[in-house]
Order: sequence, then C-alpha cells, then structure tokens
Amino acid sequence: MVSNPLIGTWRLLSWENRSLEDGQVSYPLGKDATGYIMYNEDGYMFVAIMAPHRLPFAADDLLSATKEEEAQAEETYVSYCGRYDFLGDMVVHHVEMSLFPNWIGGDQERLVDLRGNRLTLSTRALLLRGMQQTAHLIWEHV
Repeated sequence: MVSNPLIGTWRLLSWENRSLEDGQVSYPLGKDATGYIMYNEDGYMFVAIMAPHRLPFAADDLLSATKEEEAQAEETYVSYCGRYDFLGDMVVHHVEMSLFPNWIGGDQERLVDLRGNRLTLSTRALLLRGMQQTAHLIWEHV
C-alpha cells in the first residue's frame, strides 16, 4: 500500500484566488481566514474555513436567526466533506455534504503540492464571482 502524506489535520495559512483574466489576487474570506482540512486513513475528508470576526446572531438559538444573519453567516463560511481519492499530484474530494448545495454528489479536484509540512491545494479554472479564477489554499500540518 502506498503511503498517503495527506493523512492528518492541516491548518489554513492562506487562501487566495487569482483571476485568469487580469491576474488580480483576491482573498474570499479575508487575508486572515482560518480553517482546517482533515484527511483520515479511512478515506474521508472534511474541510471548514471561515472569515475571522464573524458576527454573532442576536438570539442564542441555533435555529432562530434572521434571514440577514443567515446570509451573513453563509457568506463568511465554507465547509464540505465526503470520501476522497489521493492520486499523487491530485486529490479528488467526492462531496457528500456541503454548505454550497451545488457541490453535493459531485467531485472537487485539487492539485497537490506538498513540501515538508506545507500543503498547497489549488483548483483548475472555475467560475468565482462571475470570473474564471484559480484558488490556492496553503495549509500547515498540525
């Protein structure tokens, strides 16, 4: 069996998107976004990323947010999970649950660049905010 260097917990160091049209760099959840991605030996993965300083809901009731509060929470958080296949220079996430419902039942491919305790996961071109962009997430092994 081939060793899988992805197994473990990784902390987000940075997430930047690069426009393919003009090369402009953006930070979808801010330069100081936080998050974790976990790859288990049993073939499951989970990722959660959020913007810092998210606004709390007025009520301390998980299911009683206003529409505005729900929208703000959704805009500042990304999460999905499911099975994965590590293919060496690529990992395929088979999305079973996601905050973004369009990904459920589909695959998310990420290009893998592993150097020491740093893992960079990048996308091929995808549509983000109406522009073709690539996403580059740098993680550090915890």
